[in-house]
Amino acid sequence: MISLAALGVAYADGRRALDGVDLSIAPGERVALIGPSGAGKTTLLRVIGASLRPTAGHVRVDGVDPWALSGRALQSLRARIGKMHQAPPIPPRQRVVTAVLAGRLGQWPLWRAMASLVYPLDIAGARAALEPLGLTERLFDRCDQLSGGQLQRIALARLLYQQPKLVLADEPVSALDPALARSVAVALNDDARRRGVTLIASLHAVDLALSEFARVIGLRDGRVAFDRPAAQVGQAEVDALYAGAPVGDAAEAAEPAPRTRLTRCA
Repeated sequence: MISLAALGVAYADGRRALDGVDLSIAPGERVALIGPSGAGKTTLLRVIGASLRPTAGHVRVDGVDPWALSGRALQSLRARIGKMHQAPPIPPRQRVVTAVLAGRLGQWPLWRAMASLVYPLDIAGARAALEPLGLTERLFDRCDQLSGGQLQRIALARLLYQQPKLVLADEPVSALDPALARSVAVALNDDARRRGVTLIASLHAVDLALSEFARVIGLRDGRVAFDRPAAQVGQAEVDALYAGAPVGDAAEAAEPAPRTRLTRCA
């Protein structure tokens, strides 16, 4: 269970990234976060992932307050959380097989983690994680030989190999064409359903949020604008969420324009 109560995150200059956020997310839920750039989506994922300490309110992840834990217990909690970033932090000279197997470094004893960095210990496992993403032929390639979209899929393969209890995906399809974006969203949801784990993803592609996720949370200006089943989100709500959002500023220049028209799969 994830529980946020009156959660706030403020910067030193007084700006608020999150303000009075109240949310509960049950185990096994598949949730999409949508909203314009600067709405607080990434900050919310960082708080839930125990990477950022809130400046106000309370957070509980897996039944505990991460910031009340000892250093070792906090490290153990983080090892159970899988994170997928818009720009995956993958060393460019690393082989794909090593990048995928890095998903379990936090779970392995030190000797195994060090040995796997020298010689991959589970090549079959890495290949199995890459197979549904169509990248098995790149298993031994260096990561600096891959495109941005391929790197995002490598990050997904690492996540699938990790098998975390909680999956946090921050713009996981931003570098992909529409067909690949949908396949990645489907793979994330299929994995979460199969293992019964919680999935929370931030998306600019509203059509994917509505068609592939069971629950959608709209964020704007650090606050929750709406929170309901995807089937109950209307076009008027989506339009209002993005109304007046700046386009072409520094934040938007780094991210694709959101696909905000409402489309759902049958």
